[in-house]
Amino acid sequence: MTKEMPVIYIISDALGETAEYVSRAAAAQFSGIRTKIRKVPYVQDEIHIDEILEEAAKEQAIIAYTLVVKKLRNYLEEKAKDYGLRTVDILGPLIKMLADQTGLLPSYTPNVTHILDEQYFRKVDAIEFAVKYDDGKDPRGVLLADVVLIGVSRTSKTPLSMYLAHKGIKAANIPLVPEVSPPQELFRVPSQKVIGLTLKPDLLNQIRTERLRTLGLGSSADYANYERIVAELEYARGIMRKVGCPIIDATGKAIEETASRILEILYKGERNV
Repeated sequence: MTKEMPVIYIISDALGETAEYVSRAAAAQFSGIRTKIRKVPYVQDEIHIDEILEEAAKEQAIIAYTLVVKKLRNYLEEKAKDYGLRTVDILGPLIKMLADQTGLLPSYTPNVTHILDEQYFRKVDAIEFAVKYDDGKDPRGVLLADVVLIGVSRTSKTPLSMYLAHKGIKAANIPLVPEVSPPQELFRVPSQKVIGLTLKPDLLNQIRTERLRTLGLGSSADYANYERIVAELEYARGIMRKVGCPIIDATGKAIEETASRILEILYKGERNV
């Protein structure tokens, strides 16, 4: 007998996101049939399971669960049989296979992927730092940063700052413009914590021209003028030499590649790039 709207109850000792994703992916294979999904997170005891199954039985629902505590898994399976409900253990079989393959015992720790540890908080702090001290908004951040990125406009300072932030690195960045003197804080930072970024003028000209086009502006603007770009790059190199920092030519490099080079310099203290 075809059921027009099957119901899936998701039972989890965490958020239940894993079982929900799997359930929705499975339901998507049946066009023209709506599936009702009821998610019940943070299930910690048998009493809660009893309450859920009693409700699920009224709709003859399918039970998809991600319970890592073996006692609760066994209890749910036994009670579901009493109600005549079908169950799907999303994590159990894979955990068992991994245990058999590695010879190791799983920890059976609920919500382990969402435990907030020191690394998580460090990454969050770094992301907030990168946003706060992006594009020279507040030069005081230069003195607090793990690394300071400097360069002319469109040398990927902001994307690199955010990429490094996801590695837990607090990055500030300062744009170098001939008409605006860089903040004095820049010259108080140890030179090994500053990274200069540059690009070949031809590539920078293409990037800026495209940027103007997306903004609905003409390519003849001074921002994309080739001679202006060459002058900006020369000015920036002068500042970088004054600071005494390493300089990375990011031409032809992906963000990940440039970030990897920055991390190498920070950790190894290299001077020549």
